[in-house]
Amino acid sequence: MHSVLQVRWLGRVGFRETLDLQRRLWAHSAGNYLLLLEHHHVFTAGPSADEANLLVDPGAVGADCVRIDRGGDFTYHGPGQLVGYPILTLPGRRGGGLAETAAYVCDLEQVLIDALADLGMGGCGRLRGYPGVWLDLEGTPRKIAAIGVRLSRGRTMHGFALNVDTDLAWFDRIIPCGIRDFRPTSLQAEGCAATMREVADAVARRAAEQWCEAGCERADVAWRHRPPDMGADLSAFSRGLGPGQPSGPVEISPPRSRARLAQAGVDGGLPLAERKPSWLRASVDLNDGYLRLRRVMRQHDLVTVCEEAGCPNIFECWGSGTATFMLNGERCTRACGFCLVDTRQPAPLDPGEPCRVADAVAEMELDHAVVTAVARDDLPDGGAAAFAETIAAIRARSPGTTVEVLVPDFGGDASSLQTVLDAGPDILNHNIETVARLQRAVRPSAGYARSLALLARSASAGHVTKSGIIVGMGEEDAEVDVALADLAAVGVSIVTIGQYLRPTSHHIPVARWVPLAAFERWRAVGTALGLDHVESSPLTRSSYHAAESAAAVELSARARPVPA
Repeated sequence: MHSVLQVRWLGRVGFRETLDLQRRLWAHSAGNYLLLLEHHHVFTAGPSADEANLLVDPGAVGADCVRIDRGGDFTYHGPGQLVGYPILTLPGRRGGGLAETAAYVCDLEQVLIDALADLGMGGCGRLRGYPGVWLDLEGTPRKIAAIGVRLSRGRTMHGFALNVDTDLAWFDRIIPCGIRDFRPTSLQAEGCAATMREVADAVARRAAEQWCEAGCERADVAWRHRPPDMGADLSAFSRGLGPGQPSGPVEISPPRSRARLAQAGVDGGLPLAERKPSWLRASVDLNDGYLRLRRVMRQHDLVTVCEEAGCPNIFECWGSGTATFMLNGERCTRACGFCLVDTRQPAPLDPGEPCRVADAVAEMELDHAVVTAVARDDLPDGGAAAFAETIAAIRARSPGTTVEVLVPDFGGDASSLQTVLDAGPDILNHNIETVARLQRAVRPSAGYARSLALLARSASAGHVTKSGIIVGMGEEDAEVDVALADLAAVGVSIVTIGQYLRPTSHHIPVARWVPLAAFERWRAVGTALGLDHVESSPLTRSSYHAAESAAAVELSARARPVPA
C-alpha cells in the first residue's frame, strides 16, 4: 500500500494533453496519482486495434482519434463519462507481465464495483473474458465501465472510463472494444441519478482504500455550475474582452467572474482602496538605468510586459538592465481576471519585431534575455513562430546571451509548443498562475491540466522548465503546497511565487495580503519537493531575478537543446 494517493479532478481536458501529463508523471514522479476528468469527443485504440471497428470518419463527427500504448480495441471517451487514470507504483509487480497486469485490472474493477455499489448500483460485476464492469450478468450483460491499462516497470498508466450520463449514441460509431455481442450502458440509462461529482467522490474514496494507507490528498478544479441569473455571457471578461476597450456597448464589469469565484468558494475580498502593507509598496526610482532602458525600448518601438502589466518591480529591474520583451503586439485574446494587459482586437503581427528585440538585447549587452508574448488565439500557431524567430535573432546578434521564454498555452496545441522548443530556448517558462480550485475563476480560457501538460512536454524534451503562481486570490496555503508538488512532479525546475495586486476595479479582488512568513515557507516546501529554485516574495513576478534564477540551476552546466 502507498502512503497518500494524489487525487486530481481536472474537469474537461483534451485527450492528448492528458496523455502527455500521464507519461511525464509515470516517468518522472515517484508519487501516486489518480487523475479524474472528462474528455472531449475522442476515439482511442491500442496498437493492435482492428480498423474495421471504427465505423465513421472521426473528423466528420467532430471527434479526435488517437492510437495509444495500451491494450484493447477502439473505445470512446467524451462528455458525461468519468475517466480515471491511476499512475501508481505497485510493489512486487516490477515485471508488468500478463499475470501482474491481470491482477491490477482485477483491483481496478473492484474499485469501480464497490464505488457503484456505494451509489446504489448493486449487481455490478465481472463478465468472464471481458475486462471492465458489467450489469445484468445472468441476463443481457451491459457494459458500464471499460478498462484499458498499461503496466510497465511496476508503474501503471491509462485506466478506466465509467459512463455516467454519456450520450450512448456515440458507441454506435464504433464496435466498442471489438465486442459485437453486448452493448454499453450508463448510470443514467440504468436509472441512477448520481451526479458526476458524486461518482468521482465515490471512486476516489474506494481508490484510496485500495491503494493507500493514509487516505488521499485531493485538489479539484471548481465544478461547473451555471448560476440561474447569469443567462448568456454578460460581461467583458466572459466574452474575452476584459478590462480593455470593449467592442460593443457591454458594460465592463465581471459578474461572471464573480460568480466563478463564488462557485470556487471565494466570496468578496479586500476593498480596492485598502492600503497595502509596507512590504508591498514599491518606490518610484527614475534611476539612470531605468531611463536608459526606457530610451532603448522607445528607440526600437518595443513593448514590455513590465509596462503593460503594471509590474511593481519595473524601476528595480530596468535600473539593473533587465526587462521582459513582449511579442505579437500589446493586445491579448484572453481576459484573465488578474491581468492588466489590453484585450481589444489584436493588431496584425509586425514581422520586424524579432530583429528589433535582438537589436535591443545587443545594445543593452544582456547576459540573460526574457521574452514573452500576449496570447494570440486568433493565429493558427498561437504566435509560436514569433518566439522561434526572436530566439534565433537574439542568438545571431548575441550568441553568449541565454534566452528565457515565457509562453502562453497555445490553446493546448503541441505542435505550436514544439516550434518554440525546437528553437532551443535556455528556459521555457509557462505560468500555472493559481491553484486548481481557482483556475476557472482566474483564467477561464486556460486550464490546470493544460498548463501541467505543457510544462510536462517541455521537461520531457530536456528543457529547463519554469512556472509561476500568484497568491492572495482566495487560495489556501495548503493548496499552494499541492500546486508546488504537481509542478515538481512534472519536472519543473524553477518556480516564482508572488502576491496578487489588483490592477483596477474591473479585476478580481484581492482576497488577502499573504504574510512574509508564508513566502519563506513556500521556498522551503519547494526545495524539499526537489525544485531547483523557488523565488518567493510578495513582489516576485515571473521574470523577477530571472538571471539569478537561471544561475541557480547552473544553466551553463546543462547542455543547451540543439534546434532541429
